[in-house]
Amino acid sequence: MTIEALADEAVSHWNGKVIRMLRNRENAVFEVALPTGRAALRLHRMGYQDDAAIRSELWWCAALAAKGVAVPAALPSRSGDFLVKLSNGRNASTIDWMEGDAFGEAGQPLPCPPDQRLPRHHALGVLLAQVHTATDQLTLPPDFTRPRWDIDGLVGEAPFWGRFWDHPAATPAQAETLRAARDFLRAQISEHKQNGGDFGPIHADVLRENILVNKDSLSLIDFDDSGFGFRLYDLGTALSQNLHEPDYPEIRDALVAGYAQTRPATAALADLFTLARCCASVGWAAPRLAADDPVHTSHLARAVNCAQRVMA
Repeated sequence: MTIEALADEAVSHWNGKVIRMLRNRENAVFEVALPTGRAALRLHRMGYQDDAAIRSELWWCAALAAKGVAVPAALPSRSGDFLVKLSNGRNASTIDWMEGDAFGEAGQPLPCPPDQRLPRHHALGVLLAQVHTATDQLTLPPDFTRPRWDIDGLVGEAPFWGRFWDHPAATPAQAETLRAARDFLRAQISEHKQNGGDFGPIHADVLRENILVNKDSLSLIDFDDSGFGFRLYDLGTALSQNLHEPDYPEIRDALVAGYAQTRPATAALADLFTLARCCASVGWAAPRLAADDPVHTSHLARAVNCAQRVMA
């Protein structure tokens, strides 16, 4: 069955029709028309998150949206379920349509006007703080389950996204730097934890493609990688795509300042978790992309450069 036919099967559970495919990467996402209006249909990748984890994600987003946080809430199918199992075993869900354009694109310069670069990152910091604060006001259901972006999940023997220091394309020098980065991250994050480092549900994938800009407001989408982790990892994820921007220090400081209006954050900790994300991305790429994909080279170079800067 083609992905288009599977989308048609899925959207029938919401009495809707497919308008167009938006992307077909790890999840396939479609714009759909429902009797209630536009929505986004997701065909969840098989073998990544189990049913309980996806249901937990959908519950969390609905709870955040109910508190007024700019995230998409799940929409019930005609049976009342938020998650539908399709004929090939793949899961489907449908969420509110969020207006706006992507904050930017990986590997490309930020598209916003120069005078908006810092205000937008400040606003992003405010939004991430809202997500974390609203989450802390929730009582998670007993069956709430998501992956863990804790110390073991980032730099343990079997990190959630893989052993980045063992990437087959890494040169001996790069592998040595990544092993040193792993030791450094374990020591520094352990100290952060001992000092009461903020920990709880996080988005864990605050990439430009997952931030929508609608005039002067921002919204956050795609909670597929969300889990339990250190809150400042969300800032590090956002910053990981900005390391090559000429005004990176100012971007970082604007993001931290927006977040720190209501929650604790420092530039040094933002840098620490930026390194954690850069390393995790190396591990993510290894099993997912073809051996000759240039992303391996760019991710390795980024992680090594970030490690050398942060560890210095």
